[in-house]
Amino acid sequence: MNKELIIDGSSPEVTIALLEDKKLVELHKEFNDNDFAVGDVYFGKVKRIISGLNAAFVDIGYEKDAFLHYLDLGTQFKSYNKYVRKLSTSKGNIPDFSKFSSEEDINKNGKISQVLQSGEKILVKVAKEPISNKGPRVTCEISLPGRYVVLIPFSNKISISQKIIDNDERTRLKRLVQSIISNNFGVIIRTVAENKKVADLDTDLRDLLKKWNDMIQKIPKAQVPSKVHGELGRSFAILRDILNDSFNSIYVNNAFLHQEIKIFIENIYPDKVDIVKLHKSKANIFEFFDIDKQIKSSFGKKVILKNGSYLIVEHTEAFHVIDVNSGYQSDKDKNQESNALEVNLEAATEIARQLRLRDMGGIIVIDFIDMSDGRNRRTLYEKIKEEMKYDRAKHSILPPSKFGLVQITRQRVRPATSIDVLEQCPVCQGTGKIKSNLLIIDEIENQLSYLVREQNEKNLKLIVSPFVYTYLTKGFFNIRLKWILKYHCFIRVKSSNSFHFLKYQFINRKGEEIHL
Repeated sequence: MNKELIIDGSSPEVTIALLEDKKLVELHKEFNDNDFAVGDVYFGKVKRIISGLNAAFVDIGYEKDAFLHYLDLGTQFKSYNKYVRKLSTSKGNIPDFSKFSSEEDINKNGKISQVLQSGEKILVKVAKEPISNKGPRVTCEISLPGRYVVLIPFSNKISISQKIIDNDERTRLKRLVQSIISNNFGVIIRTVAENKKVADLDTDLRDLLKKWNDMIQKIPKAQVPSKVHGELGRSFAILRDILNDSFNSIYVNNAFLHQEIKIFIENIYPDKVDIVKLHKSKANIFEFFDIDKQIKSSFGKKVILKNGSYLIVEHTEAFHVIDVNSGYQSDKDKNQESNALEVNLEAATEIARQLRLRDMGGIIVIDFIDMSDGRNRRTLYEKIKEEMKYDRAKHSILPPSKFGLVQITRQRVRPATSIDVLEQCPVCQGTGKIKSNLLIIDEIENQLSYLVREQNEKNLKLIVSPFVYTYLTKGFFNIRLKWILKYHCFIRVKSSNSFHFLKYQFINRKGEEIHL
């Protein structure tokens, strides 16, 4: 499978598209003002304890207090809280973490009021971004993810990804990490660490330890609430987590971001630094790679599949619902059961893509076309599991019920991506009526006359729809040439496929749009 990452950094928000075999499978938007992203660590204050929920609300600076459940405190909470208190009361003398004596684990069936009090200062990490009318969800189980390992303070446990199957390799990795890790730190060894050298793991660990030390250095002087550690931007986090040999190219249309990504990849995957390329074409990068078209066809309530069947996607506050419809897809040489299986298998592939593309989380209920044969239902279930194995989000799939429903739970850490593909008519502004097309040429000429005679513009570019462009430039002695002779100015006419029939735009010699 060939993978490409297309990054549009031309606007204040960075948009990231992941393509697998030229097909769009993930779309991420990274907002510059998003201060409450997953992985960010905050020094906050407990506002109130809610005994009925066995949880607390923590002020981390968001408009709504963050939610902290007792089970998200972590078993080592007493040790962690003791160290944070020492840091907040120290005057620049940071206690040696490796020599810190741990406290006993908290009772997993205990009450939050037994270990936490209102007004207490606390270090938390954002586990879920604010969604709908809810504030962030936070955890006290601080972890710092790297390329090959995840560093877990207040723990001495070494865990290894279950996807590393070879027992000899698991033993080798565990011994390597044990030889380089400090006391009071636990480690999760990630799948990409398989067959890596000790130098690679050591470099990754040192980088994470530096981040930890930088973070705790801020706590004695930190105001409450404040951010003490920011996770990597979405584009860098994606590269850190999924960059591998199957990546062919990374295209970026922002020179500064291009250089940053090259430096980042040079540190984590030096063999792949040459795949980072700067997109220099004047064409929009998403149009150039046919991503805009895929976005328009993939979002919205109705998603049409290649075989003529289609999906209806509905979102509610509690869960998402997907209905599979056969449309006009029907093979007269096959019976109803075979046709239903064919449509359902095609839909399963697209649904797995839709979950990743829209980042739909929580409970997803899918109403497939009814099948009476148990073997066919089993085939459909295996197909869904096969397609979902490429999804990095944690998920669980239940077999089809007797009503033909498949239920999926998928990890939700940020709001689902939503793009409105239905646009208000730019010509009629929703009224259903437009001005006569006979008047558009006269209107353009009036504007041209005003710009030349009143604004002294002598060099102009006019951008119009392809239809108007053809009308203005057809023939030798065309309308454009008549305007040049009449108004004694130079005017270039260009067409844009994105312009509707009556839209036009004047550009001055500096390349700036002239607003009329």
